[in-house]
Amino acid sequence: MDRRTIAVTVGDPAGIGPEICIKALDAFAGRLEQGDLRLLLVGDAGTLQETARRLGATAPPVISVDGIADAPPAAILPTPPLSHPVEIGRVSAECGQQAYEAVRIAVEQALAGTVTAIVTAPLSKEALHLAGHDYAGHTELLADLTGVRDSVMMLAHGNFRVTHVSTHCALEDVPKKATPQRIGRVIDLTHETLRALGIAEPRIAVAALNPHAGEGGIFGRHDIDITAPLVEEYRARGLKVEGPVPGDTVFVKLRAGQYDAVVAMYHDQGHIPVKLLGFGVDTATGQWTALSGVNVTLGLPIIRTSVDHGTAFDIAGTGKAQASSLLEAIDYALDLARPATHQAVA
Repeated sequence: MDRRTIAVTVGDPAGIGPEICIKALDAFAGRLEQGDLRLLLVGDAGTLQETARRLGATAPPVISVDGIADAPPAAILPTPPLSHPVEIGRVSAECGQQAYEAVRIAVEQALAGTVTAIVTAPLSKEALHLAGHDYAGHTELLADLTGVRDSVMMLAHGNFRVTHVSTHCALEDVPKKATPQRIGRVIDLTHETLRALGIAEPRIAVAALNPHAGEGGIFGRHDIDITAPLVEEYRARGLKVEGPVPGDTVFVKLRAGQYDAVVAMYHDQGHIPVKLLGFGVDTATGQWTALSGVNVTLGLPIIRTSVDHGTAFDIAGTGKAQASSLLEAIDYALDLARPATHQAVA
């Protein structure tokens, strides 16, 4: 393909997905005109057209799957149409089905090689379940559609990158999931992705599961018996892996540039620091002023990135949604699709 074609799934049409997708087209207008990038919005055509009208923008043309290769720089790749106009801000089974169909179509095209990567706008897990698709989220849905059973979630805000050993599970189940095999899988995919981003010798820290990395066994032995020996194996192979590093300091060190990524043991351990940095707030009003950050699924046979926020039903349809996270996700997908230069990091 002369153009790198990115399929952007709209997510739940009742949320802010349609709005940020239309705004992303405007933000990328200059690059789209340059001729090396194509953005396909995958979702309900009627919803996208109405959203564009509401925002005072021009909706891109609607194409078919057979027309992707000859599509204009911006286009809509439609899902089966909704039976009635979407009720903005409301969870529904039909919107959950729309979100599912958008991902399914995008994955099919990525596996077929007609699109370079997919970028996903937010869907509602509740709506997805109402539609009969029992997935904990995008990551699990994508793993099923691509036949992968051991994918890894990475959250990124600029050079602040965090991968996860476990995500959507009860905290009490984390130690059982944090096996040497799983931790090793996460380290391997983290290393591979950092190299794809151009880092020749990635520096990876593995966060401790327990406070103070177990404090010599006083607070548990997982870090001592599981993580520490595994890290030593990687170091013996010449990789720059450290750990277990206590969770209360490892992210400070990452922010200071001592590491290129951190492997977190569970969902909130990794999500909180990334969102604390990426989400801006107005302390006077308590409102969001910025939603920044990218979710990348590692270990898939396709490139997939996503926004690092939800459907924001409370502001859907108001014109207030910010597309910054979606813009970052598109840029990240392009970076992963670009041949790595493997620049050494000082």
